[in-house]
Amino acid sequence: MSRTIISTNKAPQAIGTYSQAVKSRDTVYFSGQIPLIPETMELNGGDIAAQTRQVFQNLQAVAEAAGGTLDDFIKVNIFLTDLGNFQTINQVMEEFFEQPYPARAAIGVASLPKDAEVEVDGVMVLG
Repeated sequence: MSRTIISTNKAPQAIGTYSQAVKSRDTVYFSGQIPLIPETMELNGGDIAAQTRQVFQNLQAVAEAAGGTLDDFIKVNIFLTDLGNFQTINQVMEEFFEQPYPARAAIGVASLPKDAEVEVDGVMVLG
């Protein structure tokens, strides 16, 4: 099986033993992105909407490095430390995605790296 590691300095560098994304054939698997600002590697300290925008900007940068856009995503997984923020997540997603929307899961978690409130990973198909 052939695989290509996707990496860009326009998104936060990995803070652990993982790649930003891995491409196998026409499918790209994205590692989770938290709201880190790529230039500083500091957490976007804004509200949940600002943090979510940062996450999707980071995913967009990795998608572009892989030769795609967020429109090519077929699945996203959203991890939230407070499921009460679900409606805000929906509103921000509408800024980044158009119909038909990707499949999605929203999962409540106790905590996330660097005390982020949101993390998103996903799968993209090119072509």
